[in-house]
Amino acid sequence: MSASPTEHLDKSTWGYGPWQTEPDHVEFRHLGFPCIVHRVESHGGLCGYVAVPPGHPWHGVDFSSWEHDGGPSVHGGVTYADKCFGKICHIPAPGEPDDVWWLGFDMAHAGDLSPATMRYWATKDLSIPGEQYRTVEYVKSECESVAQQAALAAAEVLP
Repeated sequence: MSASPTEHLDKSTWGYGPWQTEPDHVEFRHLGFPCIVHRVESHGGLCGYVAVPPGHPWHGVDFSSWEHDGGPSVHGGVTYADKCFGKICHIPAPGEPDDVWWLGFDMAHAGDLSPATMRYWATKDLSIPGEQYRTVEYVKSECESVAQQAALAAAEVLP
């Protein structure tokens, strides 16, 4: 189970790093699109999500169909697409539909380090050159990029 927007994760075993003071769940809007940054409890890595409304060309699309083109360009590619579920949901703004489709991506790819993996390698007295922890600010900027791309995709289908 993941942390709710109001609870804090136990980060005591992850060691020192920016995750100790970062929030575990951030909700915001960019260009009218709901966005979420959420920390995975098991390893401390972050994921980003952007919701598109019904009628948007990405709404209801299975992310695996974007393997080569058609979807947003984002760190590691889109790895999640679904309706509201669990912590990946929001309270719609007035006049906003609640039937949004969340597009998600994660910071668990080659070159990414999570607090738990950093802690593991530290216990082995090893470092992993070239890999880094992706901060909340980094994930927010990736969400903003996806929202910008979603706005352009929506504009392309308007008459």
